[in-house]
Amino acid sequence: MSIRTLFPVAAAAVFATSCGTPPPAPQTVRPVKVYTVESLGYVDKDFAGMAVADKAANLAFKVAGQVTELNIEEGKTVPQNAVIAEINPRDFALQVEADKSAYLTAKSQLERSKRLLDRQAISRQDYELTETRFAEAKSTYDNSRGILGDTKLRAPFAGIIEKQYVDKFQRVQSGEPIVRLVDPVTRTVRFTMPESGVRWLEQPDKSFTVRFDNYRNVVFSAYLKEYVKTSPDGTGLPVSLGINDPRFDTKKYLVSPGMSCTINLTIDNKADSTITAVPLTAVYSPDTGGDFVWVVRDDRVEPQAVSLGELTGSDMIVIRSGLRPGERVVTAGVYQLQEGQQVTILN
Repeated sequence: MSIRTLFPVAAAAVFATSCGTPPPAPQTVRPVKVYTVESLGYVDKDFAGMAVADKAANLAFKVAGQVTELNIEEGKTVPQNAVIAEINPRDFALQVEADKSAYLTAKSQLERSKRLLDRQAISRQDYELTETRFAEAKSTYDNSRGILGDTKLRAPFAGIIEKQYVDKFQRVQSGEPIVRLVDPVTRTVRFTMPESGVRWLEQPDKSFTVRFDNYRNVVFSAYLKEYVKTSPDGTGLPVSLGINDPRFDTKKYLVSPGMSCTINLTIDNKADSTITAVPLTAVYSPDTGGDFVWVVRDDRVEPQAVSLGELTGSDMIVIRSGLRPGERVVTAGVYQLQEGQQVTILN
């Protein structure tokens, strides 16, 4: 074959190469946040906790004045009803004497009016007016005696002075904290539950145990006392437990407020072992219909159809079917992903 014959063939080959469809650009790897699916039927989680006081109070006077007696110091044990501090009672005592005099005068006038009424020497209206004055005088006298009693600050329960806020001879206002009294014997512990775990607190088959760091070989059973359904500082939900284990002898196990512990939450509901929950942001609904999540497998995302249940917690939804515990689902940007797209996990 001549060169003239080969040239058109070579030219056609070069033209076809230069004008053909370019190869597809390599797909970018998308960073994603994921959530590891957990069964609602079985949970075994540990949390760091701390013992807190069953009873604690900041004590304050109901009246203002100068502190003349301060019978405490930090760390001191005080019995119930013990006088912790006193305010100068002079002005209050003088008021009590004045009100007492007015009360006795009104009482005498009432007795005299009663005798006159019996002899019909005064009208019923005049007697009732005297009776009203007596009632007012008695109420004023009782009130001033109560205020005089408020010049002594007493311990409402036996405890330890944890904090002293004022000094002797200092002038204080009504309601200003004087000391903080804490009951050293406690059966209450507190920990912080992540917001995603609030659904566990609503499960009927949950159980709690507590292990204190200074008694690591002993595990005590506990019950849920209360929890706050909002996160005050954004770190989670405060949860309080009470220790109801009959072995927890407060004389044998010296547990005081502030001691650290490990709290275990266990839920074993075999009937719900296949039911899971995911964040609401993980679910998406394409135009073709249905509810889906993106499951990460071998660093690529695949759509997975799911059957939705009820909302749980503050940002979770129950998945009745379609997911297995341990699978990882994408929780952000779900409408921007494509099937088979390669991803890298941020968290």
